[in-house]
Amino acid sequence: MFTSEPKELTDVSRVFLEPTNATHRQYEALRAFFIDGIPGVEVARRFGYTPGSFRVLVHQFRQNLHRPFFLKPAKGPQSAPKSDPLRDLIIALRKQNLSIYDISRDLAHQGHSLSPVTVAQILKDEGFARLPRRADDERPPGSRPTTADVADVRQLDLSPRSFDTQFGGLFLFLPMLAAIPLDRILQAAGFPGSDMIPPGCALRSLLALKLFGTARHRHVMSGVLDQGLALFAGLNVIPKRSFLTEYSCRIDPVCYPELMRRWFDAVGRLGLPRGRSFDLDFHTIPFHGEDALVEKHYVSKRSRRQKGILAFLVQDADTRVFCYANGELRKDQQSAEILRFVRFWKERTGQYPQELIFDSKLTTYAKLHELNRLGIQFITLRRRSKGLMREIDRTPSSAWRRIELKGVSREYNHPRILDRRISLADYDGPMREVIITDLGHEEPTILLTNQLTRTAARLVERYAQRMIIENSIADGIDFFHMDALSSAVAMKVNCDLQLTLMASSLYRLLAGRIGRGYERAESRHLFQDFVNATAQVTLTESDILVRYQKRAHNPLLIAAGFDTTETHIPWLGRKRLQLVFG
Repeated sequence: MFTSEPKELTDVSRVFLEPTNATHRQYEALRAFFIDGIPGVEVARRFGYTPGSFRVLVHQFRQNLHRPFFLKPAKGPQSAPKSDPLRDLIIALRKQNLSIYDISRDLAHQGHSLSPVTVAQILKDEGFARLPRRADDERPPGSRPTTADVADVRQLDLSPRSFDTQFGGLFLFLPMLAAIPLDRILQAAGFPGSDMIPPGCALRSLLALKLFGTARHRHVMSGVLDQGLALFAGLNVIPKRSFLTEYSCRIDPVCYPELMRRWFDAVGRLGLPRGRSFDLDFHTIPFHGEDALVEKHYVSKRSRRQKGILAFLVQDADTRVFCYANGELRKDQQSAEILRFVRFWKERTGQYPQELIFDSKLTTYAKLHELNRLGIQFITLRRRSKGLMREIDRTPSSAWRRIELKGVSREYNHPRILDRRISLADYDGPMREVIITDLGHEEPTILLTNQLTRTAARLVERYAQRMIIENSIADGIDFFHMDALSSAVAMKVNCDLQLTLMASSLYRLLAGRIGRGYERAESRHLFQDFVNATAQVTLTESDILVRYQKRAHNPLLIAAGFDTTETHIPWLGRKRLQLVFG
């Protein structure tokens, strides 16, 4: 008769009652609940579940009563019968200095399908190390990637021929660019260039990538063989990524203000109107490198502070064109940047801006006093301090009055306001404060302005319209890929901002010419409807014929007169551009 001690029985029982894997634990827990009748809370505690998770386990089991807990062991050989007979052949091929991909292709030609991963595992088991990088003459004969020519304007071929291009929509901008003396502007601004790639060709290459805003600058290699992209820039091929990086680093920062002045004077002559009111804001372009000199700034998208480049942007509120940018700001300079902009505008136009709209963190009260002294109207926000909020709470309801907002479409268009005059430190003279509630926010909005006679409703409507700049800046960030700047793409921030200004104004000119409500459309909308189009380009002795496929929005381009375009392109041998819509 077999006998054993109780302690020995207890040790054996642990094998069953103390599961070591998840499946065994689920089985024992469900068995205790359904067979032994132990309450669910006790089972959960005993087997390490929370009561809620155990209830879910019971529910799932009830839905699938026949789920397998004990699987049959897999049968069959433990070796790889498919690859074992090929092992000697694989070793022989490796001794011929073939890579795993070469070996896999060679086996496929012999009727043996074996992946490169399997080949690599066999070679590893046999003790072979990875091949070092081989020169081209050491590789077996086969197909090679197509190598693009070196960009050189002297190799530009304008002989008669035809080709297809994915960048056909870029030719819609050529009539505008042909009317702008870009080469003279760049020469006067001091932009660098060479006999192979003059400054005009270099900047048109960068501008083409900015206008066709579907990819980051580092993705330029995907279009390096497209003849249409090269023809737009006036080169035989588009420059490679290394040149784009190097060229942005060669530009002296003092060149950008001169380029901004001359560029906007030129687009103004093309009919781009000049507004009277401007929206101003900061935007942080995230930086992902290890540079210790890069400061931390607030990134609104991520609601946190991180390393980044602080860019100052000004948008014309009427035309929605970015008309000023500066990406070389430090924290100690940001409050004075607004005065730098008004001086730039005075030099460019001969007069100061009429009205500026911005938020509370853009500048200081002392700078507001300077704006008021220059006769510049402004609307900004006041920060909500605890003392100010207590004062607002104590204000009797009889001091408030309701207004009606007509210039904005929103649900809360009958807010309550408290309109009063105040005085502030570092600001000489009266300041108007408009406190607004019932706008759909928990806390009141507090406006500060030096416009003492304008109606409160018009002030609130104007600042509500200012919120559109955040959407417009988002349009510039997302479509013009401003946030593509990082340690992986060594593009100078000021160069990218300048390209954004130029592309923004070209899109606004395009929208103004098309009309039909597109004047207020975002750049992405214009791109999808008109610019993102393939075309067939035919070069003749005297013409450049761009033929577009049939598209739903082609009638709008025809109605705008694009089909009658006959513009001579200076950097393309003064050939005449003609646009044909199928």
